[in-house]
Amino acid sequence: MKRVTRTKEEKLAILKECEERGVEETLSKYGVYPATYKNWVKKYETMGEAGFTRGMTIPQLKEIKRLEKENALLKEIIAEKELESKMKDELLKKKYPQTKGRK
Repeated sequence: MKRVTRTKEEKLAILKECEERGVEETLSKYGVYPATYKNWVKKYETMGEAGFTRGMTIPQLKEIKRLEKENALLKEIIAEKELESKMKDELLKKKYPQTKGRK
């Protein structure tokens, strides 16, 4: 069978049609091997539409997803630390109020 490079839109359309009409019928209609279909499903489940960006492998996509989660966690930690710092500053201001005229 001749090798065909499919666009992201074509892959998404084929996946959608597989859900609607059945896998075997759709794959034979478009000449897609079952192994190729399984790879598309894995990529779509892992990264959504971004999984069909040319040149990305499943391990790379998983690493990106892991890094995105780690990044979100680190942003949350930074926000908590900033809040903690502001609270400490407010407590210090209350405990040691600055008075006018004193040096």
